[in-house]
Amino acid sequence: MLSVVVAPWVGDSKPVFVHNPDELHEAASTMKIAVLAALCRSGVSLDAEVPVVNRFESVVGGEFGNDPDRDSDPLPWELLGTHVPLRLLAERMITHSSNLATNICLARTTQRAVADVWRRAGATHSSTPRGIEDHAARAQGVHNRVTARDLVRLLRSLAGEPELLGLLACNEFRVDLAAGLPANTRIAFKNGWIPGTRLAVGVVQAADCPPYLIAVCYTGPLADGTDRTDPAARVIARISKAVWDRRDQISRAVLPARPAPARPAPARPAPPRPAPPRPAPLRPAG
Repeated sequence: MLSVVVAPWVGDSKPVFVHNPDELHEAASTMKIAVLAALCRSGVSLDAEVPVVNRFESVVGGEFGNDPDRDSDPLPWELLGTHVPLRLLAERMITHSSNLATNICLARTTQRAVADVWRRAGATHSSTPRGIEDHAARAQGVHNRVTARDLVRLLRSLAGEPELLGLLACNEFRVDLAAGLPANTRIAFKNGWIPGTRLAVGVVQAADCPPYLIAVCYTGPLADGTDRTDPAARVIARISKAVWDRRDQISRAVLPARPAPARPAPARPAPPRPAPPRPAPLRPAG
C-alpha cells in the first residue's frame, strides 16, 4: 500500500495531489513529531535534568523497556543511569530517531497532550496512544497509526513554531525524502521505518518556488526495517524527486489569479451638431 499527499505550505491550502491519503499505516518514528510538539507545548523546562532510564509504564498496566538492538541511536544508551538535560533527549529523538529518548520524553508529558497535538492539527484518523515497544498494549490492539493526509496536517500545525521545524531540519537520516532533492535543498522532515513499513513527511524549502509539503507512506514487502539501506527508502526518494521536478505546478496552486485587465468602455459617437441657423432673407429697404 502506497499513500502520497502533496500540498502547498502556505496557509491551509488544499493538497494538489493525493493517492490513498487516508489509508492507515503503522506510525513508526513519525509519531515522534507529535511527542516533540506535546513536550514543547507543555511548558516543561527543556533545560531540566532528567534521569536516563529504561523502564516505562505500559498503557495497559505493568512496565516495559526498549531493546537497544532495535534503536538507531547508541548515545542515550551510553547515558543510562545518569541525568541529562531533557533538551538533549528531545533532540536525539528527532535527529537520530532514538527510541529510548522518545519514551523518556513521552513520560515527561501525557498521552492526552499528545492526542491534543493531533486534534489541534485537524487529524481525523491518526493517533499515538502508546510508547514505542509497548508490546503488551500492541497485543491488546493499541496501535500508533498515521495517514499521509494527517502527517501533512501535523507538520503544517508547526508553522508557528520555527524552533521545532529547525530541529526537524537536522534529521540525520536523509535516505528517503531528502535523497530525492538536489544537494543542499532545505527540508524539515521526519521519517520512520519498521519491518513492513517506511514513511516520511517533510516541508521542502526551495529557492525558486514557495515551500511545499509532502508525505509518503509505504506498507509492503520492500520495507525491510533498516534505517539507511531500506529498499522502500529508495521508492520514497524517487517519488520525492518526481514531485520536485513538478514543483512549479504546486507553486501555481497558491498564486492568486490575476484579474483580467479592464477593457476601456467603447467610445460613444459624438452627438450630431445642430445645423447653423439660416440667415434671414434680405428685405428691400423702403
